[in-house]
Amino acid sequence: MTSERQVRKRDAAATREALLQAAGTLFAERGFDRTTVRDIAKLAGVNQALLFRYFGSKEAVFEEVMAKGGFEQVASTEPERLLETALRSMLTRDDRNRDHSIAAYLRSSGSTGTNGEIRRQVGEEYARALATLSDAEDADLRADLVLAWLLGIGLVRDVSGKEPLASADADRVVELVLGAARSLLERTG
Repeated sequence: MTSERQVRKRDAAATREALLQAAGTLFAERGFDRTTVRDIAKLAGVNQALLFRYFGSKEAVFEEVMAKGGFEQVASTEPERLLETALRSMLTRDDRNRDHSIAAYLRSSGSTGTNGEIRRQVGEEYARALATLSDAEDADLRADLVLAWLLGIGLVRDVSGKEPLASADADRVVELVLGAARSLLERTG
């Protein structure tokens, strides 16, 4: 006979992932301040006490959502592919493969506390990686401009829902953005 403790232990990874998925979805839709622990747990189909067990706080789960989408993407993606990867993961309609960190970043930008530091760090990591693509004296500025464009696309598409960008084909958006970004990040020498 299997005890409840053994079943929970076996499902711990799935429960933790369900909480992360739910939190990412809600942070992207509502932002940090308007997302409650109760709502995350409800969407994940678990008791809210499990969020505290696995993460300790709403701030910690936000940090993990940002880390999973932002930091891991920068760490695991070659700088030459980072903009395309970030765009594609942001533009996908498939919620299970979607990176919620950019929308969560945007919708939580007025929030205070620890999530402000995480957002700043994620932005710096993206900009640092993108700056390596240019040998221009102002490579940092160029990287920030590309990052601002990426965030702007997220703002116009996901937050404001402005057409035609809100329903534009992801491949077309990627094609246009990468073509324009090349002129900012190209090597000069």
